[in-house]
Amino acid sequence: MTKRISLTQYLVEQQREHGHIPAQLRLLIEVVARACKRIAISVNKGALGEVLGSANSENVQGEVQKKLDIISNEVLIEANEWGGHLAAMASEEMDSIHVVPNRYPQGEFMLLFDPLDGSSNIDVNVSIGTIFSVLRKVNNQRGVSEEDFLQPGKQQAAAGYCIYGPQTTLVLTVGDGVAMFTLDREQGSWVLTEENVRVPEDTKEFAINMSNMRHWDDSVKRYIDDCLAGKDGPRGKDFNMRWVASMVADVHRILTRGGVFLYPWDKREPEKAGKLRLLYEANPMSFLIEQAGGMSTNGHQRIMDLQPVRLHERVSVILGSRNEVQRVTDLYAANKAG
Repeated sequence: MTKRISLTQYLVEQQREHGHIPAQLRLLIEVVARACKRIAISVNKGALGEVLGSANSENVQGEVQKKLDIISNEVLIEANEWGGHLAAMASEEMDSIHVVPNRYPQGEFMLLFDPLDGSSNIDVNVSIGTIFSVLRKVNNQRGVSEEDFLQPGKQQAAAGYCIYGPQTTLVLTVGDGVAMFTLDREQGSWVLTEENVRVPEDTKEFAINMSNMRHWDDSVKRYIDDCLAGKDGPRGKDFNMRWVASMVADVHRILTRGGVFLYPWDKREPEKAGKLRLLYEANPMSFLIEQAGGMSTNGHQRIMDLQPVRLHERVSVILGSRNEVQRVTDLYAANKAG
């Protein structure tokens, strides 16, 4: 029988044998993983737990919040307030940062999260998830400010997500590849089920919201038209389209079997660079995809090289199988040059 490796054992090995993570980071990841277990319980209860439906409130982006959005946000805040490993948190659901009460020596890390990605799918029982990113506190002063969070994605110490689906799966990188852990609900523990996850360089699947086609720029239209033309078109092969409207679910599929995910800029809100949040969604997912051998850009440059200027900054995202992402990026470059 194959030895079952727990999340804690995996992290201890990363800490002791490979030297990839300090003890504070290991403890922080374990706290986030425990919080995800609590969120999973609420998600699994569904209507029985009276957690479905709207909370009749809006988040900082002006989006209507679901009850589970608020519950998940509170679970992550409460879980991470007890220890000295964390200096502050920032959430997609909160206007400003949340500084951890100074009951312990100042923490070295900062946590950013989207507490419940894909919440529009909650009521219809489609996979949703929690996305998180960990940054090092870069200044030597005791306090922490919003500016401390405005770091490019390449400076992330760790990133991951938990997907609440038929199985509850935690996907994690600490900068040494991507590992997947499945929640053993009977034992209440995370068990390593896949290590060194790799995204195939080529694919026959793309994920995009086709209802927005009329709003896209020419580069995205050209790419999708070529895919839809199939064997008779310039690509010489048939493509399938997948779209879950939950970034966690779409990225999980790509990490599992390849594909390309596009959420591009469009003409409906031309002043915004994109729809997805750079700090809470694009950066952590880009870190995971790159660690698995994939690629992630905004159509013009690497996502993780972007310098954030606002806590809730938005960005265009194209990520997944390397050769497909490069093809879209090349189309952008050609249109700009021509």
